[in-house]
Amino acid sequence: MLCDIERKVLRVIANYSAGRHRTPTIDELCVKTGRNRGGIMMVLEVLAKEKYIEWQRSQPDQMVVLEAWERKGPGK
Repeated sequence: MLCDIERKVLRVIANYSAGRHRTPTIDELCVKTGRNRGGIMMVLEVLAKEKYIEWQRSQPDQMVVLEAWERKGPGK
């Protein structure tokens, strides 16, 4: 289960890429979420680990959305 900021960043990435046909940069995510660069990088690491996005810290502005919505857990 994603925490609020992880869910928010995932939705921002998905909506941004659907509307603009590209994913947002780290700086754009900072502006849209009000978080600093380090905070966004940590959120992206979690989203990548959980297989919501493909992303590597070495290429921070390149990401691919694998799943745009949070998965439902058991019993939901």
